[in-house]
Amino acid sequence: MAIDFGMAAIGAALAIGLAALGTGYAQAKIGSSGMALLAEKENLRAFVLILVAIPETMVILGFVIAILILTYSIG
Repeated sequence: MAIDFGMAAIGAALAIGLAALGTGYAQAKIGSSGMALLAEKENLRAFVLILVAIPETMVILGFVIAILILTYSIG
């Protein structure tokens, strides 16, 4: 039983950790391109903000998956 929960905990950590790494990489690319765009066209601030926020949903999905993994491994 303890090994099963340990493996589930590792899976949950990977779900959040890899999602966070992917999101950080995507936000770095989008953020630098967005700043270059804002240097030329300042009226697109809201558009760039939305584009930077979209990858953050991947971390939220990873968190939900981690909760599901841990919930079903206990029961």
